[in-house]
Amino acid sequence: MRIAYITAGAAGMFCGSCLKDNTLVAALRQAGQEAVLIPTYTPIRTDEADVSLPRVFLGGINVYLEQKFAFFRHTPRWLDHLFNRRWLLRLASRFAARTPYRELGELTVSMLRGMDGNQAKEIAELAQWLAEEWQPDVVVLTNALLSGIIPEIQRRTGAPVVVTLQGDDIFLDALLPEHRQECLPLIRSNCAEAAAFIATSRYYADYMAEYLGLPRAKIAVIYPGIQVAGCSGARPARREPPLTIGYFARICPEKGWHHLVEAYCLLRRKGRNLPALRLKVGGYLGAGDRDYFQEQMARLEQAGLAGEVEHVECPTHADKLRFLQSLDLFCVPTVYREPKGLYLLEAWANGVPAVQPAHGAFPELLERSGGGVLVPPGQPEALADALAELILDPDRRQRLGQAAAAAVQDAFTAQRMAQDTLQLLERCRRVATLPS
Repeated sequence: MRIAYITAGAAGMFCGSCLKDNTLVAALRQAGQEAVLIPTYTPIRTDEADVSLPRVFLGGINVYLEQKFAFFRHTPRWLDHLFNRRWLLRLASRFAARTPYRELGELTVSMLRGMDGNQAKEIAELAQWLAEEWQPDVVVLTNALLSGIIPEIQRRTGAPVVVTLQGDDIFLDALLPEHRQECLPLIRSNCAEAAAFIATSRYYADYMAEYLGLPRAKIAVIYPGIQVAGCSGARPARREPPLTIGYFARICPEKGWHHLVEAYCLLRRKGRNLPALRLKVGGYLGAGDRDYFQEQMARLEQAGLAGEVEHVECPTHADKLRFLQSLDLFCVPTVYREPKGLYLLEAWANGVPAVQPAHGAFPELLERSGGGVLVPPGQPEALADALAELILDPDRRQRLGQAAAAAVQDAFTAQRMAQDTLQLLERCRRVATLPS
């Protein structure tokens, strides 16, 4: 099957959706499918081999200029292609990554208007390339925010379009209310002819069906998967101190790093009979979040705990694996309701049990794996208590770690994700080719 998977670059950040999309397309290729990963806006950034096309469509510079200046809506293609150079888009990403979502409302509305928006030229070029160069059997979008391109792609290619839901609400909720209210009906209209939707958890399928007004019956749940090569799997629980609690995700307020900092301070207060501990933090730290990160590090220093905390840069996949394999417990206590939880699967694949908030996808992931414990969201005291219980119970930590590693091998591999995705895409293709 010829599959065109259209992803969205994240302005130079490590983005969970980009990582998942890249892993999925690589696994589809390994399964013998003709799959292409098409980046839009900016090149993607991944810590595994990047399988995306060298060419970027809907380049962020062109999209922005066409929104701001009518002149650029009619420029020749040679100039558009110049602005779509990967090195230039990466350079522009340094500034774009600092732009708050709320300032992107008008641009988002325009993109959702598709061929009636200011970026019609860019959409037409992508649809033409698909029709003439790739000729897909099915097209997959990484999110519903790209749904403005659906009508033109269907007109040009006749291929069914499948829309992935994996964090759209987070972006939409950050827009100004007036822009969000414009976006929602446009998404519903654009997605009316979508062959199917993919959600990354049952929670998110239910939530987005109501949020976007989509038919729940058309939303398939396909859990994320990861490449397990190089992961350690289950390993004996460490019994000798110091024990290490780890956080590995984007370092930002939404991911709840401050909640873990507060919980760690509570853990280390006098009166708790705990062994020596360490706190390790890794993950993408953008320029816009550096002040936040330093505030949390200052809190730890004020508590006299600076010597127990280590910030580890992990620019490569091997670095990430070494980080995860050095941990005894894992925690990313998100403020928002996480739809995917890739970082949790990565910790589990290395035998690390987790303590997570009981919201978003986490309850069903822990139900399927038995790889950790849940705590009430936004309650550092409860988080500290749960961590303390596991620190003092190495046998339970080992059981949870073994269950977590086994669950990843059984249900959350890249190969399983690709297999489940392929079954859905084949059904969509068969329905699309039935005589009307």
